[in-house]
Amino acid sequence: MSRRDRDGVRERKRGAGAPVTVTVCRGCCCGTEAKHPGVDHAGQYERLRTAVGAAGRVRAVKCLDVCTQSNVVVVGPSAEGRAAGGRPVWLGFVLMDEMIDEIAAWVRAGGPGLADPPGLLDLQLISVSRRVREGLPD
Repeated sequence: MSRRDRDGVRERKRGAGAPVTVTVCRGCCCGTEAKHPGVDHAGQYERLRTAVGAAGRVRAVKCLDVCTQSNVVVVGPSAEGRAAGGRPVWLGFVLMDEMIDEIAAWVRAGGPGLADPPGLLDLQLISVSRRVREGLPD
C-alpha cells in the first residue's frame, strides 16, 4: 500500500484513501491585512502548501465562520487517521511561521488519529459550534 520514493521516504499511493486535508480560512477576516497587518497571508499559504507537499492536501475557503479567532486552520484526518479515531482539529490565531511549520510537520507525520500535534499547536486549539462544524464542505 505504500512505496518508497527516491529519498527513501514512505509515501501513500494515490487513491489509497483520502489524505490529510488542511483547510485554511481566507475570507472576510482571516487572511486580511486589515485584521492582521504585517502578516504575509499569501506567503503563509504558499509556505504551507509547499511544506505539506504530497503528504496532504491544502485548500483555501472563503469563511469558516469563526472570525473572532482568525486566522483559522482546520486539519482533517486522512482516511487511515479517521479509522484510527482521528477527527478534524480546529486551530485559531495561526499567525506565525512557526505555527505553519508545525502544522506541516504534523501532516507529514500522519495528522489527526496517527500523530499527536506538535506542542506549539496545543495553544492554538479552538472549539467551534456544531452548526459551524456541520456547515463545512467535505
